[in-house]
Amino acid sequence: MQRFLDPAVLAGISGLDLVAKTVVDGFVAGLHRSPDFGFSQEFAEYRAYTPGDDLRHVDWNLFARTERCYLKRYRGETNSQLTILLDASNSMNYGSHAVSKMDYARYTAASLFYLAIHNQHDPAGLIVFDDEVRNYIRPSTRQGQLHRLLAGLEQAEPRARTNFMKPLAHFQEFLRRRGVVLVISDFYESPETIVKTIEPLRFHGSDVVLFHVLDPKEIRPELRGPSILVDMETEQRLEVIPEYVKGEYRKKMDSHLEQMSERTRAAGMDYHLLVTDRPLDAALSEYLFLRPGGR
Repeated sequence: MQRFLDPAVLAGISGLDLVAKTVVDGFVAGLHRSPDFGFSQEFAEYRAYTPGDDLRHVDWNLFARTERCYLKRYRGETNSQLTILLDASNSMNYGSHAVSKMDYARYTAASLFYLAIHNQHDPAGLIVFDDEVRNYIRPSTRQGQLHRLLAGLEQAEPRARTNFMKPLAHFQEFLRRRGVVLVISDFYESPETIVKTIEPLRFHGSDVVLFHVLDPKEIRPELRGPSILVDMETEQRLEVIPEYVKGEYRKKMDSHLEQMSERTRAAGMDYHLLVTDRPLDAALSEYLFLRPGGR
């Protein structure tokens, strides 16, 4: 299974649709069939139809008898809305190997969309942002939604700087139902600011998770001699020596990651570090765990 989830293998596949199918099919094949993960097809109950629900799941035989719309629910299918907020700022363009942070974020988001819509029958939506909201695709399960979401991911090209305030303010205006909100970013901002900005999403009853995407060389950089580092968003230059990278830089990065984990979880949100040279099964497991009933 790990071979099919390896980012380097996925980089050789053309098309996000094939990437998503490869990742999800490989991941699902490695799971034990369990109602906890939503893959059971055992009938559980009926649920009254609400506007926006997928008409494909309406029991039309029951409608013919009662003239009332009900959806069949299967054990593990909770119709939990998934919304992904994707950071497309310039720093996401960095990559020290075959897969950049942006590519890894695309693979992760595409796989989660495929899993949500194709396997779980959940509505899913997307917000692409940097210092502005660049694209918004409203959560839905209507026909063609997966294609729209994957197209949105394909068109998400890194530019500008990160600003969490605008996309989150935009999202809260349209947040009408609880679900799972995933923020995928490299989070180059103070943990205090990140938590303060994102935490209000929880007040609507949603489960919030931060997927922290970093390249392995950002966590443990290697320099052979004095070098000039250039900030990909501000173009600010900084001259550094290998001793700084091995000492002070590592301490600061370790502290940043530790604070990200502690502060987000203290605020009732979930946090997961995704390193771009590792398989994508962690992201899929985290999403399934967050679904209502998956805890």
